[in-house]
Amino acid sequence: MVSADAIRTAVGILGNVIALALFLSPVPTFIQIWKKRSVEQFSPAPYLATLLNCMLWVLYGLPIVHPHSMLVITINGTGFVIELSYVLLYIYYSEGKMRLRVLAIFLLECLFVAVTTVLVLTLAHTHERRSLIVGSMCVFVCILMYVAPLSVMKMVLTTRSVEYMPFFLSLASFANGVCWTTYALIRFDLFITIPNGLGTLFGLGQLILYATFYKSTQRQIAERKSKGEMSLTEVVVMNGDPKKVANGNHAASEIRET
Repeated sequence: MVSADAIRTAVGILGNVIALALFLSPVPTFIQIWKKRSVEQFSPAPYLATLLNCMLWVLYGLPIVHPHSMLVITINGTGFVIELSYVLLYIYYSEGKMRLRVLAIFLLECLFVAVTTVLVLTLAHTHERRSLIVGSMCVFVCILMYVAPLSVMKMVLTTRSVEYMPFFLSLASFANGVCWTTYALIRFDLFITIPNGLGTLFGLGQLILYATFYKSTQRQIAERKSKGEMSLTEVVVMNGDPKKVANGNHAASEIRET
């Protein structure tokens, strides 16, 4: 018979794989930034928030804070390296006040996590207290991150279009939430259950919206294409050679005169 710990480990490994895919999803964006050597209008907020989130979860998963959480450390440690790369690239390719602002926020995040680590390890002397303090911070930051998709969901409801809500990203977010909620429930961990339970609900909500508005989205895209083709036809007609049109009218008038 398979033990609960073995199932928990298997689910955690699957969660690591899905979360890794989510961490790597912005790679095309940063390839574009690297090619253009500019951050253009891309916002640094998601990468700064995810970096802070990963640092706090690594702290939470340490054996001296919350034992038996190695899979939490592996994925968030990997996420930390990936998000740190994004933030450093953003700083390198941004300019002026934006570069200084992002650099300042990055340094403040590092200072905050360092101070938190020192205070928790020196003032809280049990695993329970350390887990409570760091876990509460993790939940707070995670909730802020999961609130972000609400704006996208509101836009979908308003426009009745899922064009700017990628299906596979929504599916991966839902699967990630399910995996980590299951992982947390097998050996109950409130601080992992709360944010990932919310992530599961938001991911499910996005999938329901996708199923609801998929057909209307396709209709809107088809209408835009047909309008574009009609406009192109008008442009071609309007750009016809006026001399040929004039000659044709002149010839027609001569035939009528004869």
